[in-house]
Amino acid sequence: MMLQQTDYVGADVVTRLAATLGVQVHGTLPALWHWLFFLDPIPTHQLRPDGHRLEGGLIPNDPGLPIRMWAGCRTAFFGDVAIGTKLRRESSILGNKERAGRSGKLRFVTARHAIFSDHSLVIDEEQDFVYRAAGASRAAAALAPPAPSGACLRTMTPDEILLFRFSALTFNAHRIHYDWKYATTVEGYPGLVVHGPLQAILLAHHLETACPGVSIRKFECRGLAPAFVGQTLQLEAWCDADEPVAWNLQTRDPSGAICMQARAILQ
Repeated sequence: MMLQQTDYVGADVVTRLAATLGVQVHGTLPALWHWLFFLDPIPTHQLRPDGHRLEGGLIPNDPGLPIRMWAGCRTAFFGDVAIGTKLRRESSILGNKERAGRSGKLRFVTARHAIFSDHSLVIDEEQDFVYRAAGASRAAAALAPPAPSGACLRTMTPDEILLFRFSALTFNAHRIHYDWKYATTVEGYPGLVVHGPLQAILLAHHLETACPGVSIRKFECRGLAPAFVGQTLQLEAWCDADEPVAWNLQTRDPSGAICMQARAILQ
């Protein structure tokens, strides 16, 4: 199945995310901000109780594994995308596999998105989604050693307003990000969950701030553990000693556990 969509990189949308994050944007789309576009305008009556699409669309449902999470991405950027550009996206499913995990049966789905400006490929991306059973326990987050000496560090505390605005900007109705009762009693989290894509965008911006004047040409990340509203989140970035254009990135919660790991290649 191939899904084709077109969208326009509107300055108004970019300005709203910039205001949400408290950053400045000039002329071109920052890395990963293409996630603001090609949104699926699902009517409310076609949503499941968790806020995901009831049926149809590119990403499939699994009735036996109803809890779905965004798990990571591998993204390549082949050029800057100017604000005001019209884009075309071609999407397909690359993989759909079931595995046994420490917390029970899991399903992993990988989608590919190729984004074009005119006839030129500007972004090529794979996104991973993981499904688990309702009520299944999650593996405990693993603690990690501190970031290397000299790493660029920033600490922030995501709040409900940040999650609300990001959900609105990405048309994300998954209730774990805004409905505390649902998140805690149905999906079993201790609080509201910080979006994986939001953490990735924060890490990319953290790197762009640490390395002004350069561009991210490849970015890959995977979620390891959930991060929660009201808890500090440390953004960490350091250059790979063996590959100067490569940077390691991660978010860390107050316990010292890594929530997201990422790696970026600069130009």
